[in-house]
Amino acid sequence: MKSRSEGFRPIGYLLFAVVMLAVLILCVIVGSVNIPAKDTMAAIYTAVKNAILGLPISSSIIVSVRLPRVLAVALVGATLSLCGGAIQGLLRNPLADSSTMGVSTGAGVGAVLFLAFGFAVPGLQNAGTMLSAMAFAFISLLLILTLSYKIDYTLSTNTIILIGMIFTMFASSIISLVITFAGDKVNTVVFWLMGSLAAAKYRDVLILIGALLIFGTVILSMSRELNAFAVGEDNARHIGVNVKRAKYVILIAVSALIGVCVSIGGTIGFVGLVVPHMTRMIVGPNHRRLLPACLFSGATFLMLADLLARTLLNPVELPIGVVTSFFGAFAFVFIFYRTRKAK
Repeated sequence: MKSRSEGFRPIGYLLFAVVMLAVLILCVIVGSVNIPAKDTMAAIYTAVKNAILGLPISSSIIVSVRLPRVLAVALVGATLSLCGGAIQGLLRNPLADSSTMGVSTGAGVGAVLFLAFGFAVPGLQNAGTMLSAMAFAFISLLLILTLSYKIDYTLSTNTIILIGMIFTMFASSIISLVITFAGDKVNTVVFWLMGSLAAAKYRDVLILIGALLIFGTVILSMSRELNAFAVGEDNARHIGVNVKRAKYVILIAVSALIGVCVSIGGTIGFVGLVVPHMTRMIVGPNHRRLLPACLFSGATFLMLADLLARTLLNPVELPIGVVTSFFGAFAFVFIFYRTRKAK
């Protein structure tokens, strides 16, 4: 009898891609301003043609607002889902994601500090926030790994999870303290903490693509090591896996990606926790199939969440983090119940 992993064929990726593309087009067409689908596609075609020919791209709602936002949402969703799948495989814990590790909250500390007390860099909007978030993500990872190493020389997954949870509580207290002294910036900080990609630009899209190409490729290349972790660290060592090196490489790559995502879209919860679960039910636990599928499913999930955030209470726009947390909580309870029932 074939497992789900063995039964999944490459044609499945094509189906994932078609669904993601259909959702992307839907999200660009639908919005608070009603624009016919024909005009939307014409605007996108003209923008692409002018970009290829080197001609100036005319400003419009579709080209200047919706398209960069939808692309950024798709890339953030794909990145968070990929990171969640990698963390769950590394720690062999279905409840793990970047927030469990403390990296996401650490990156949030850096971004919040800059939003509340930082200064603008001329010509490089959001550059300071991004650099601060990435720096604090790496600092958080360094602290977590150092403390874990001091407590447990083998860097066991249970120790890393425990230290990560403690660090998350500590970082959350710092964020609350920053909000207390944020003054007139408190509204900006609080709204950013709830997650939003309303102000995403093509510059952000390019940054996300670059980060995903570099660090995402590193994570995808570690699929064999993640599969080995599934049978235990001792067994992974016996089949030739350098356990410590694999942990360092994956955690550093995840930290870099989380830092970029947090700096651009704020803290968006449940994507890295729920989406890998849902994807694993379809493609199986083999990370060579699971991680690429997480890219498509994460992008699709977050685009649909953003579409609801934009249109559900139109003209009021909800923070995307509110939508993902609301639906993610119900999805997680369902998945947890189904998993427990199956045992």
